[in-house]
Amino acid sequence: MITNLTSANVKEVLSTTQPVVIDFYATWCGPCIQMKPHFAKLADELGKTYLFADVNIDEAREIAEQYNVTSVPTLVFIKNNQEVGRKVGYQSEEDLKAAIEEFLG
Repeated sequence: MITNLTSANVKEVLSTTQPVVIDFYATWCGPCIQMKPHFAKLADELGKTYLFADVNIDEAREIAEQYNVTSVPTLVFIKNNQEVGRKVGYQSEEDLKAAIEEFLG
């Protein structure tokens, strides 16, 4: 399952003890659209271990600004409520899975 982050739920969602993977995207972004199925597949596969969330930067600009996201797609990895890594640009399913393991264990 992928949780959509909004200004109304961001604090509650990110206060989880689970490591979090956030996908910052835009509906007009080609690489974001290409990466979305990989993100969804890994959310189904790894959702018991990690929390998968996404942010539409056009609808939640304040969250994108909070995380200093200046281009999309950007993936931010959070552990213990701290950013521990990020990847900018399209990631294949294999690259995304490797990044999750690298940053979140």
